Formats: sequence, structure tokens, C-alpha cells
Amino acid sequence: MDIDGSKRIFRRLGPSQGDNGSSKQQQKVCFHWRAGRCDRFPCPFLHRELAAPPPQAQGSLTNGTASSKRSHGYSDDYRGGPRRNTNFNNNWGRTPAHGGGNNARAVTKTEKICAYWLQGSCKFGDSCRFLHSWTTGNCFSLLTTLEGHQKVVSGIALPSGSDKLYSGSSDKTVRVWDCQSGQCAGAVNLNGEVGCMLSEGPWIFVGLTNLVKAWNAQTAADLNLTGPVGQVYSLVVGNDMLFAGTKDGILAWKFNVATNCFEPAASLKGHSHHVVSLVVGANRLYSGSMDNTIRVWSLETLQCLQILTDHTSVVMSFLCWDQFLLSCSLDKTVKVWVANESGNLEVTYTHQEEHGVLALCGMHDAEAKPVLLCSCNDNTVRVYDLPSFSERGKIFSKEAIRCIEIGPGGLFFTGDESGQVRVWKWLAETTTAAA
Repeated sequence: MDIDGSKRIFRRLGPSQGDNGSSKQQQKVCFHWRAGRCDRFPCPFLHRELAAPPPQAQGSLTNGTASSKRSHGYSDDYRGGPRRNTNFNNNWGRTPAHGGGNNARAVTKTEKICAYWLQGSCKFGDSCRFLHSWTTGNCFSLLTTLEGHQKVVSGIALPSGSDKLYSGSSDKTVRVWDCQSGQCAGAVNLNGEVGCMLSEGPWIFVGLTNLVKAWNAQTAADLNLTGPVGQVYSLVVGNDMLFAGTKDGILAWKFNVATNCFEPAASLKGHSHHVVSLVVGANRLYSGSMDNTIRVWSLETLQCLQILTDHTSVVMSFLCWDQFLLSCSLDKTVKVWVANESGNLEVTYTHQEEHGVLALCGMHDAEAKPVLLCSCNDNTVRVYDLPSFSERGKIFSKEAIRCIEIGPGGLFFTGDESGQVRVWKWLAETTTAAA
């Protein structure tokens, strides 16, 4: 009786594994069984629900069983956003966070460097949705990285007539790099952190704490310019004078050919906080400060002509381009200034960034078109066409890039907070198109 009962139950569950399922009726579920009143034996219809769809169509975990967490949106919670397809195998755990699995569709790149690519261990290649490059835009290429500094690279200089590149850092050293081999040719240990560097002709100027050091790359002359108070963060040359931004304002020196030294020339007062940026253009000296203002000075009289108060945070950098003055600030803006009929500067355009702006650099690309390099404190440099501000591409870095310097032949250099100096080269449009 028990055996007969077992057979009855088994047969009502449907065909055995040995059954080839030739009867189409056996693929239907018994209507009366569903209603709980089937009394036929043997019943030609199934006394069970149809098998669930394959895992690929339903969505499953790796063992092929339906996930009880799906109705609670756990896949969305885990990824921090909506699922990109219905296959849990491609959206759960490590795979989607690092490349999207074996999806055949085009991968939408996320503007973030792939951590596995940095380690040389990414297995997803072109299908990885993170970047396997330090740039976007394909308009320039990374030639080499110069390693050696232990802290922020705060200045880069290329004196004329020299085959050496100089870089200064807050690690209290200036490193000398051979431009042919890319190797470090020497390091100069200083008594203070390097706040900035400037090259003018054969001279290299280094801003230190309470001091500006001057070296001549041709004659090996080594001079100390005293007078600054606090760290010197900015240096510029104009009207045969060297200007340094200090805690107390701006100091100026003039070179005396007869004595072969720099002599104090003037002290420009007015800023209420540290002067961190300087630029010269149109017979004017422009200074930016931690007091959030820009002061315009006459290079002839060294008198303040105008005070600009449009920025709401530290004025970090300047660029003189054509008849315009560009300024950037930690207030996340780049402002474009132009002189009105009375000769005073006023803002004609404000470009908004998502993060504070650290440095500006203007140069021409391989096709002689003017471009703006705009370093932000999210570890990127945005590259824009001028005057449209249309984005050409981005440069990514491990840490924020604090200085950008132009070199010969389409080269430019960046120094970041990790201590790296990188050498870049603009690509011609024909090369970019072919790539």
C-alpha cells in the first residue's frame, strides 16, 4: 500500500527523468489540481507548477537559485545606484565594480582611474568602465614621470641656455633633471620649504621662508635676497625688477650689472594677508592674496591703481591672455577681466568649476590654437579652448597638481602634491585622428 501510494504521488508530480516528455498534455498543469479537487488517477496533466525559467532570464545568484534579496533592492544598495542589467552575475560583488563583466554592449566609461590598472592587474581591458589612462581627449600624451621628491612639487623652472629642468618641493630640495635622459642629475638641499620657482633668462629664483635664492645656470652665481617675511609663494619679473609676494605685501629688487647683484627697489603695501599669486601684463602688475582681493599696480609708478573684490576666496593664480586677465580662486571660479572705457578692469565672464581652482596656464596646442590648462583640487587638470571654454580633455593625477610650466616644442610639465613631476606633449590633430 505504501508503494502504491508512492507511485501515485510520483506520477501525479509529472514525468520521470527517463520520460522523454512526448505527450504535449503532460506539459500542462491540471486545472482541477490547482483547484484542489482532481480525482483522476492517473491524471494526464501535471500536478505541479511549471519549472521556473532558466537563471539567465530570471536573475540568479551563482548557484542558480532566485535571490530572496531582489525584492528589497539589495543590488541597488550595494552598488549605490540602479542596476545596469538584470543578471545578478554581472552586477553583484567585484565584477560590476570593476568593468561590467561580459556584457556585449558598449561600456560607458567613468571618469575615474582604474585602481587595478594602476597596479598592472586589471583583467577587463577595454571592457573596464574605469579609465586605463591618465588623460581623456587624446590631444596630448604622457612622455615620462620624474620620481624623487617626497612632498608637494611647488615650482618648475627651465632656464634658457640649459639642458636641465629644475623642480622645487616642500621637502626642502631642488632637483636637477637631465632633459635628454630624464634622470636626476643632482639635488640641492635647502634650509626651508620651496614655495615657488621662476626662471628668467639664465637665472633661477627660488621662494623660501624669509628668503629668495637666486642662481645663475651659466655662471653658477649663488645669491640670497633677504627681506621677505614668511613663506614666498609667488615670483614674477617685470620692468627689469623681480617681485616677490610675501606675508607683508610685495617686495621688489632690481639687478645691478656693475655689482652683479640684486638690490632692494620697492615695497608695495596694501594687501591685508599673504600675497600668493603675481603676474605682469600690459605694463601692470597684478597681485592675488589670501584676503580674496586682486590689486592692480602700475609698473612705472608702483602705485595701486585698482582693487578687485569679485572673488570670495583665495586668488590662487593669474593668466594674461590677449587683452584679457584671467584669475582663478578657491571659490571654484575662473574670472575673465577686461578693461572698460575708463581703463578699469571689470568681469566680462565667469567660468564655474565644481571644485576650487589651484593654477592656470595658457599655451598653444600643436595646431597653434590657444588653450587653457586649469588645475582643480579634485586631482584633475581641465583643458579648455579659448575663448570658448569648451573642454578638450582632462589630466588625472594621484594628488592635486600645484604647478604647470610650459616647455619648448609642445612640451609642458606638471608637479603634484605626491612629489611627481610629469612631462607631457601635445599631439597634432592628424595624429589624434589616426589614433
